[in-house]
Amino acid sequence: MAYKDLREFIKLLEKKGELVRVTEEVDPILEITEITDRVSKKHGPAILFENVKGSDHPVLMNMFGSNERMCMSLEVDTLDEMGERIINLIDRDTPENLMDKVKALPTLMELNKLFPKKVKKGPCKDVILKGDDVDITKFPVLQCWPEDGGRFITLPCVFTKDPVTGERNCGMYRMHVYDRNTTGMHWHKHHHGADHFRKAKKAGLDKIEVAVSLGADPAITYSATAPAPEGIDEMLLAGFIRKSPVEMVPCETVDLEVPANSEIVIEGYVNVDELRLEGPFGDHTGYYSLADMYPVFHITCITHRKDAIYPSTIVGKPPMEDCYMGIATGRVFLPVLKKQVPEIVDMALPLEGVFHNIMFISIDKKYPMHAKKIMNFVWGTGQMMFTKMIVIVDSDVDVHNNSEILWRMGNNVDWKRDIVVMEGPLDALDHSSPYAYWGNKIGIDATKKWKGEGHDREWPDDISMDEDIVKRVDEKWKDYGIDL
Repeated sequence: MAYKDLREFIKLLEKKGELVRVTEEVDPILEITEITDRVSKKHGPAILFENVKGSDHPVLMNMFGSNERMCMSLEVDTLDEMGERIINLIDRDTPENLMDKVKALPTLMELNKLFPKKVKKGPCKDVILKGDDVDITKFPVLQCWPEDGGRFITLPCVFTKDPVTGERNCGMYRMHVYDRNTTGMHWHKHHHGADHFRKAKKAGLDKIEVAVSLGADPAITYSATAPAPEGIDEMLLAGFIRKSPVEMVPCETVDLEVPANSEIVIEGYVNVDELRLEGPFGDHTGYYSLADMYPVFHITCITHRKDAIYPSTIVGKPPMEDCYMGIATGRVFLPVLKKQVPEIVDMALPLEGVFHNIMFISIDKKYPMHAKKIMNFVWGTGQMMFTKMIVIVDSDVDVHNNSEILWRMGNNVDWKRDIVVMEGPLDALDHSSPYAYWGNKIGIDATKKWKGEGHDREWPDDISMDEDIVKRVDEKWKDYGIDL
């Protein structure tokens, strides 16, 4: 069953020993970050800070900060389970004949029941603040790192509509709090929110309406971060994850809908001709992203539950909570990737790559230069275009074992023959490239080389033990208490 709201998820976390409550007073300026960072580095629990200086609202941190909690948030036993559900849906989505259509009906009917459901009211409307009562600073918004430009809302689900098609988008973009009723809106130019902003300006509109949900149930929050295919409503994805439609309630001052079970909702607009200095911000790269000019969000209304919980996250040097969200995305969408390119066996996004810097892929190699074909596919596909380093290995290599990957790179790569350097788009946060938004990416072919791909020598075999000896040792030593 889907979580009714964030509170139900918190109760389960506590029941499973995955959450601790902190009653000691803590400061949202830096102190919460320092505590949470230490816990994250030790792969520790979620934390509910119940006594936050300067606010009546508790702060929830690190709720996604482990593979176990990610599974709990998506209500699966393993992350691969969600990927299998998605690929089963895709396999039935385009039936070719009458019998296929009959077989597909149950799945299609199930999906039809998962579209977002409009409701008239919800708990997020307990308190409604407009006009002079609007004050975002009443909530315990964190300043995460010493050189940050101020306090930042870091876990927002930001809703906009395409001004041309009317299609909804929900993304996660940090929000620099300037004062009681204005924040920055950190829309990278590659993201849908920024695309809606540009379309509004091109259409001659003076502003674009925005609504922000904080503290919806975990499937909704995760969906705001997921690379949903073009044209797929993130709230439909959330409904699919939670196996129940997301209830959406109309906003008070803008023509948008938000999850009814949200803890806090912030409504307002962004003027298309107004920019303001945003940042710096200690980012998931482990460095401060530099201050730059971004749109300004003007708050017209805040609604919230009477005893609202403020959810937040911190980013920085890995491992951090966002790393586990990235791992989940890799596992959830791997079957879709394999559907497009069947020769892909497995993929890993190591924590050290902070989402877009490093990708390991194993393939069922079938012809010369096959690895380079895979590199080109990755760089030409959605947000994978930002990947700075791709390492391709053979099908028998464990891409989740960093030690094995490094060993294969050291042994299998000729640094002239097996390297591809490609110019192309890079994430806006990349500070190493000589230009903003683009630079050089590298592909490394660490597969065993065939004679047809520039290798004239015989490739040696891997060292491996005789199978009979392996079985003999298994049987002979299993009762001796030696860990073999």
